[in-house]
Amino acid sequence: MMKKKIMVVDDEVILTKMIKMNLERTGDYEVYTENEGSKALQAVRDFKPDFIFMDVMMPDMSGDEVIAEIRDDPNISSIPYVFMTAIVSKTETDNMGSNIGGNEFLAKPVKTEELIATIERVLQNKR
Repeated sequence: MMKKKIMVVDDEVILTKMIKMNLERTGDYEVYTENEGSKALQAVRDFKPDFIFMDVMMPDMSGDEVIAEIRDDPNISSIPYVFMTAIVSKTETDNMGSNIGGNEFLAKPVKTEELIATIERVLQNKR
């Protein structure tokens, strides 16, 4: 079985390394991480992931800006994504989601089981 290609974009380097390690440990995923929003778009084009976890708040370019650019590129526009955020207010996440057509949000810190369940559910729905 081919490994699913997962991309994690977050400016917290330790967080992306932990997610990568925990997902790859299962043997089911190949994980690529990027710590700058501005570099994420090119990384998505190069890596062509099956799924993207995207941080919302990053210093150079926000997650919703990156996703908006991904949506504008027909070669990568169909890649499903989920935002990860430390924002806890449901109103804030609802507003953001409606602004950019967000799939859903995971609150940080995120548990590995939650990440895996999200990947599998979203990819199942995509078929």
